[in-house]
Amino acid sequence: MENKGDQGLSWTDNNKIARLVAKGFLQQHGKDYFDTFSPVTKPITIRTILSIALFKNWSLRQLDVNNAFLHGTLHEEVFMTQPLGYIVSQYPHHICKLKKSLYGLKQAPRAWYIELTQFLLRFGFRKSLADASLFIYQHQTVTCYFMVYVDDIVLTGNDSHFLDHFIQALNQQFSIKDLGMLHHFLGVEVIPTTTGLFLSQHRYIQDILQQFHMDGAKDVITPLSATEPLSHNESSPLMDTTPFRKLVGSLQYLAFTRPDISFAINKLSQFMHSPHQTHWQALKRVLRYLIGTIHHGLFLNRNSTLTLSAFSDSDWGSTSQKSVSRSSTEAEYKALANASAELIWTKNILHELGLTTTQTPTLFCDNTGATYLCANHVYHSRMKHIALDYHFVREQVSAGKLRVLHISSQDQLADMLTNRWHVHLFYEIGPRLEYPMDPPSCGGV
Repeated sequence: MENKGDQGLSWTDNNKIARLVAKGFLQQHGKDYFDTFSPVTKPITIRTILSIALFKNWSLRQLDVNNAFLHGTLHEEVFMTQPLGYIVSQYPHHICKLKKSLYGLKQAPRAWYIELTQFLLRFGFRKSLADASLFIYQHQTVTCYFMVYVDDIVLTGNDSHFLDHFIQALNQQFSIKDLGMLHHFLGVEVIPTTTGLFLSQHRYIQDILQQFHMDGAKDVITPLSATEPLSHNESSPLMDTTPFRKLVGSLQYLAFTRPDISFAINKLSQFMHSPHQTHWQALKRVLRYLIGTIHHGLFLNRNSTLTLSAFSDSDWGSTSQKSVSRSSTEAEYKALANASAELIWTKNILHELGLTTTQTPTLFCDNTGATYLCANHVYHSRMKHIALDYHFVREQVSAGKLRVLHISSQDQLADMLTNRWHVHLFYEIGPRLEYPMDPPSCGGV
């Protein structure tokens, strides 16, 4: 980036395309910007919309907005120096007052989101209360869902003529690229099959392996060793935190399609402030595991129903707990409360989308005490010290809005997210969560 002014903006030349970029690092909160926000769709919303489109056999369209941040209207007073080569000769010392946003401004993403929201509301869409990046159109027999992730858009609905009309109107308001059917979204490859959609990040994994020079390493069959515990008191030498943090951050994004590495990354991220060589070797083991499972991902089945169910599990002493638990039952009960809130949130999303579930959502737990605690008031005297907000699950069960059922530990899918697994467990439960890229060779989900 070559600076072409004392303050206010920079002039860039990327791929021979000139672009003005404001120097947002010079802005002061409360003076030339107030709020910042970037439209980012929640992963669960993306998976829900894709599942609904599959279930109803709707087409999925993908759009990209050209220079999205340039469309936003500024309401704050923002000034910049005149760009070199465009200085007005009569007023060489004057500065410019911006009316539209520029890349680099702290409020540019929010200004773009407001501009987009206003257009969608005028067109007849309504904004979801559960996810601000989801917009819903329902008029007579036409239904359309609109998701935006900064400047990437996914569009689906039951009327192809309406979708074409809407895309044309959107293009007239904002310059967009119609990328056709959904095939690659946020680094996730969307592969259609005869029975559903396969979501893969194998290209992203390959890039990580090449970046850290691990693409030729020997693979392993589990992401973490089941016999070598990790701790902060390691005798191995300390290492540079930069590559360790960079790799952990890169792998965190894989959780979208690879829940099997979630526990390993969560565990290793606890050592980012002071990693040892032992932690670095464990992190590289995750890469070696990905080498052997690079073509694994998530499969969304076209024949899935709209029945909601979830699996809840907790490791006693888990870092996800906001308070110390006195027993495994208490830890599992708190996890149930968090899982039930997520389940009810998903149910609200479905309600906003105009879909109703006929069956009560079910939450599976492998702890008998926690399961009884959700419905049996006799046990409540033992849990008086638990904060009231954790009893949310009990209220949902009492109101008939949620069922909590016991499940055996060997069938607990969420166990993958809370414990390091031995090899036999990893290959008994793991295939239920993943689907290789070559369906005929795997024998199903």
